[in-house]
Amino acid sequence: MTDRPDSPGRPLRVAVIGAGPAGFFTTDALVKNTSIEAHVDLFERWPTPYGLVREGVAPDHQSIKGVTRIFDRVLLHPRVRFFGNVAFGEDVSRSELTAMYDQVVYAVGAQTDRRMGIPGEDLAGSWPATEFVRWYNGQPECVDLAFDLSVERAVVVGNGNVAVDVARILLTHPDVLARSDIADHALEALRQSQVREVVMLGRRGPAQAKFTNVELKEFGTLDGVDVDVAPEELELDLDSAGEAGDRRVARNLEILHDYAARVPSGAPRRLRFRFHVSPVELLSADGGVGAVRLERNRLVRTEDGYLSASGTGEYETLSAGLVLRSVGYRGVALPDVPFDDSRGVIPHRLGRLLTSPDGDHAPGEYAAGWIKRGPSGVIGTNKACAAETVASMIEDAGRLPVESGGAEGPDAILAMLSDRCPDYVTADDWRRLDEAEARRGEAEGRPRVKVVRVDEMLDLMRKRGEG
Repeated sequence: MTDRPDSPGRPLRVAVIGAGPAGFFTTDALVKNTSIEAHVDLFERWPTPYGLVREGVAPDHQSIKGVTRIFDRVLLHPRVRFFGNVAFGEDVSRSELTAMYDQVVYAVGAQTDRRMGIPGEDLAGSWPATEFVRWYNGQPECVDLAFDLSVERAVVVGNGNVAVDVARILLTHPDVLARSDIADHALEALRQSQVREVVMLGRRGPAQAKFTNVELKEFGTLDGVDVDVAPEELELDLDSAGEAGDRRVARNLEILHDYAARVPSGAPRRLRFRFHVSPVELLSADGGVGAVRLERNRLVRTEDGYLSASGTGEYETLSAGLVLRSVGYRGVALPDVPFDDSRGVIPHRLGRLLTSPDGDHAPGEYAAGWIKRGPSGVIGTNKACAAETVASMIEDAGRLPVESGGAEGPDAILAMLSDRCPDYVTADDWRRLDEAEARRGEAEGRPRVKVVRVDEMLDLMRKRGEG
C-alpha cells in the first residue's frame, strides 16, 4: 500500500513554477521545514534562474544581487532540482503537474506593466519601463528591442524605484555602467545616446512618491548631472503635511528641497522632478512621440482615506521623444490557472489557490510572491509571503490522499522533459553558464558579462550536440 505524503519514507513532492525570489524563498522554506520531508522541483521558462534579481535589479546596484548567494545554496540542496528552459503551459501543463506532484506552487511574479490608458500611448517611442529594464539587463525576450536614444529629452512616468532606476541608467555616464553587468548591447547603445534631459512625472505630490531615500539621494552623486526641482512643487497641502511625519517621506522631502536650492552647474545632463502632473495624451511628431500633454493635479481625499490626484483643467505641453511608463506591474494569467483579472493576481486564501476570487480552495495548489499578493514590497518581502504559503502547504499535507500525484516518484517528470524539451537545463548546467559569465567579466573588470541569447546559453552549458 502506498504511504501518505506526510509519512516516513514517502516525501512530499512539490513543483514550484517560477525561479525568482518568491520561488526560491518558497523552496527554501519547504526544505528547511523539519516537520515533513519535502522534495522540490523548481521550474523556470528561461535557462537562467533568479528572475527579477537577474532581469530587474539595476546593473549598477550589485549589492542587491547578493541575495543570489542564498539562492545558490538552495540549488545545492540534495532535495532540490532545477528545471530551466521549461515553459509552463507549453512544455508542461497544469493537469500534468498536479498529476505528478502532491502540491504545485505558482510563483511567476508580475510579468507585465500597467498602462496609462491615454491617447497616443502606443506611438513609437512610448514604452513600458519594464521592457527598458529587461533590455538593459539582457533578458532574452527583450534584447532585440530598439529604443531611440537619439532624442534629447526622455520622460519617465512614475515615482517608484523602477522609475528612478531607468532615469538613472539614462543619465549615468557609460564608463560607469561599463563596470557593471549591464548587457553589452545596451551599453553600446547608451554610449551613443543623445539623451540630455530626463523628466520624471509624479501625478501626486512629493510626500506620496514611492522612491527610497537612498535611490533619491543617489541622483545627487551622478557625475555630470544637475538635478532640478521647482520649489513651488514641493509645497505640501494640509493632508500631505500629515504624511510628512513618516521618516522616509520626511527624508525624501529634505533631499528634494536640497536639490531645489542648488544652483545649476551647467552639467551636460539634467534630471527634472515634476509633481502634481499627469500625462493625458502623447502627441505625435514624425510618426512617433513628439510631446506629452500634461494636466495639473490637486490632491483629493477619497472616502477610504486615500489621497487621489484629480485634474484641474490646467494643461501644458512638454516636448519629448521617448516616454517610459512606470505606473506599476501586473500579473499575467497562466494557462488553465484561475486568475483574478481585476487585480492581476491568482485568487488565494493564505496562499491556497482558489477556484475564483470567492471560490473554494483547489486542493494541492498554491501561490506565492507578486502573482499572489500583487506587485508590492521589495525582494525580501517575498520571504514572509513564502512562509505564509508554506505554512498552509504543511498544514494541508496531512490531508492529502494516498494516491496524490507525488506517488509516481521523482523520475516521471524526467521522462516527460527528456521527450518534450531535451534542452531543459539543470542546476549543474546553470553553474557552467554562471562560471563562464564570471570569467568573461573578470577579464574585463566587471562582475560578469551576461550571455543574453538562449542558443548561446545552451551551447555554453553544453546542452547542444550531446548524444
